[in-house]
Amino acid sequence: MTIRAPKSSKASITKPKAAPKTAAAKKPKRYKSAYSPAEMEEIFRRFSIQRPEPKGELEHVNPFTLVVAVALSAQATDAGVNKATRALFQIADTPEKMLALGEDGVIEHIRTIGLYRNKAKNVIALCRILIDEFGSHVPKSREELMRLPGVGRKTANVVMSMAFGIPTMAVDTHVFRIANRMLMAPGRTPDEVEDNILKVIPDRYLYHAHHWLILHGRYCCKARKPECERCVVADICRSPEKTIDIPAPLVELPQQIVGIPAASP
Repeated sequence: MTIRAPKSSKASITKPKAAPKTAAAKKPKRYKSAYSPAEMEEIFRRFSIQRPEPKGELEHVNPFTLVVAVALSAQATDAGVNKATRALFQIADTPEKMLALGEDGVIEHIRTIGLYRNKAKNVIALCRILIDEFGSHVPKSREELMRLPGVGRKTANVVMSMAFGIPTMAVDTHVFRIANRMLMAPGRTPDEVEDNILKVIPDRYLYHAHHWLILHGRYCCKARKPECERCVVADICRSPEKTIDIPAPLVELPQQIVGIPAASP
């Protein structure tokens, strides 16, 4: 007797459905600035000529004092912090020496800085963590730095760049204003601006970029009113707040700059 195999059902020959694409599989969209790559290259080329070696203005003697200075600079000016920390760092330039001063000792030196009581408390707590968990050394990673009291993302980025030479973008009030005002990398929050601006700054200019933007905002593109007559990129700038009308540069941007104003102090 011949035994016939049963006929296959529809279900048995149905092809398996392809797995749905996950969000991780999607390619991230490239942020589109108001400027072309060539224009961004020219903007930062000019900044590099105006200030070939830009420096942060917070005074410090080592990575530890830099962390403390940047933490103290929240809602305060660099000049005000420097005035308060000069004497402090002469007697306490390590976590152990700062811890020995105690909160009251720190307060005596930083009383002229806003929120000094809370900042002194953070400095002492920061010292304890550095001693207990990091062998009195300032960590290099953003995640570890942000574990320190009074250290946020901006502070961590500043320390990574200035102390360890790691290219970062510290978005302070000046960088935030420039990125939005110039339509370079608009964002509603500092984190948004950081994400967007890192996508448009030419790689070879990234290391000094945050200092150039901070100094440009502090001395030229000021909060109350931009001083466009002194600006080295006024002809490229697309800000609706421009105070002077300068013809846009040619499509092929010039390779030499004539009459760049001297760098501000």
